[in-house]
Amino acid sequence: MKHLHNQLREISEITTNIETNYPELYRTLDENPMTIATSNHPHVDKRAMQEYLESLKQLLEHHLATHKNK
Repeated sequence: MKHLHNQLREISEITTNIETNYPELYRTLDENPMTIATSNHPHVDKRAMQEYLESLKQLLEHHLATHKNK
């Protein structure tokens, strides 16, 4: 459980960083109510959260690499 908590904290931190410092990138995250699960207890495991975290990191890294001259 502690590992999942750390993943959630890190996801929150990177998402806040993107929202605050890179609003043009934040708009592309597709973080809206339509992507929220409709069931009361959706199955989200550590692996899914790790994959999501890695995708956020890669997205930010790619954005920084391609926009560093602007």
